Amino acid sequence: MRINIHAGHNTDGRVACGAIGFIRESTEARLVKDAVITMLRQLGHTVYDCTVDNAAGESANLTQIVEKCNANDVDLDVSIHFNSGARDSSGNGKTTGTEVYVYNSSSKARPYAEKICQSIAALGFRNRGVKYSTGFRVLRKTKSPAMLVECCFVDDRDDVQLYDCQAMAEAIVFGITGQRVQVQQPDADQKPVAPGEETAVGDKKQLYRVQVGAYTVKGNADATLAKLKAAGFDAIIVNA
Repeated sequence: MRINIHAGHNTDGRVACGAIGFIRESTEARLVKDAVITMLRQLGHTVYDCTVDNAAGESANLTQIVEKCNANDVDLDVSIHFNSGARDSSGNGKTTGTEVYVYNSSSKARPYAEKICQSIAALGFRNRGVKYSTGFRVLRKTKSPAMLVECCFVDDRDDVQLYDCQAMAEAIVFGITGQRVQVQQPDADQKPVAPGEETAVGDKKQLYRVQVGAYTVKGNADATLAKLKAAGFDAIIVNA
């Protein structure tokens, strides 16, 4: 597939940035967006990042995003957002959840939106379902089928405690493609190589490097590192 992805709003600290609660929409949307792009590309899809970081205001931000999206011939436009308005500061034991907007019921993006809702809900979030809106400019003005993903609520303590950017990205990618990008596990019968048994080439030892992923955002690298260590792997981050 050919896909446009963008995080909504300007970056944090600028005019027209996103919602702020226990987490910040603009920051988390970019973390999720970057992870989604990395995974989709690993699966062989062509992905364009149409995010706008420093527009003069909300209208300019939306206009520039739409212009970037419409410059590409794609199968799908995906806008990543986080919701607000739950006002659950103490936690009531229930998530407010996730929802995905499309332009109308006949949108070709609707089947993808339904699957994304189901995939994110499988993480434990309430499924608020697919909703329709003709008011969102990224749905109204983009030339390709478009959807706006509201991952979860920034001001719901239960949502935020459950939220993990890597898991959220994996759910979105699975909703779009039906595929998952997973860390390669070693074979159960693979024997460790003892010191002195390394393969040599000439007078030098042959090195075998195993790379799990490459990330432009350090938060995504940190999340993968934590997962590897939790699974019992000795892992480090190397700056390329």
